[in-house]
Amino acid sequence: MSVENPLWGAPRIHGELLKLGFEIAQSSVAKYMVKRRAPPSQGWRTFLRNHAPDIAAMDLFVVPTIGFDLLYAFVIVRLDRRDLAWISVTTHPTAEWVARQITEAFPWNEAPRYMIRDRDRIYGALVTRRLRAMGIRDKPTAPASPWQNGFAERLIGSIRRECLDHIVVLGEAHLRRILRSYARYYNDIRTHRSLDKDAPAVRPVQRAGSLKTFPVLGGLHHRYLRG
Repeated sequence: MSVENPLWGAPRIHGELLKLGFEIAQSSVAKYMVKRRAPPSQGWRTFLRNHAPDIAAMDLFVVPTIGFDLLYAFVIVRLDRRDLAWISVTTHPTAEWVARQITEAFPWNEAPRYMIRDRDRIYGALVTRRLRAMGIRDKPTAPASPWQNGFAERLIGSIRRECLDHIVVLGEAHLRRILRSYARYYNDIRTHRSLDKDAPAVRPVQRAGSLKTFPVLGGLHHRYLRG
């Protein structure tokens, strides 16, 4: 008999065997069990896989302007459909500003259960209190483990490769317009391999009609439709 569930211990397996008519001692079950190399507690990857529909991740990244000023962009992504739930820009990020962005990103009845973030000091007591008030459990990553916030890191990489690396940012208002335009493209048009080549907002297949193309971000990308 093969037992595939790694969460079961000897008592659980023994109980199943008894119900299947096998008369065997629990000590015998324990003797022949494969010893675990890792602790039985839920790992980070398992947590992400099991709770993806209820998880969002947030992060900040720096964008230089044509005048060498530094702007800060803040993103929140939902893990289940990879949708870019929120994006905003500021010149001086503070804990109060971040807390306000979280409030504006989610209606109170649509907030995720968990929020992944790194250990930047900007996510201080004010941010964690706001998360708690919204019913969101704070999930900081382990020290020096950026891979644990991989969804947000991947999103930021896509924003840079597909948008910001090809545009000269003039200022805060300009960057805000660019990122909002990219967010619409990302959610409604851009296909994702992890979503079986669909867009986060679910893009229907169009089989009839002539092809039409519309420029996005000044022609950096295009939207293709039938009509």
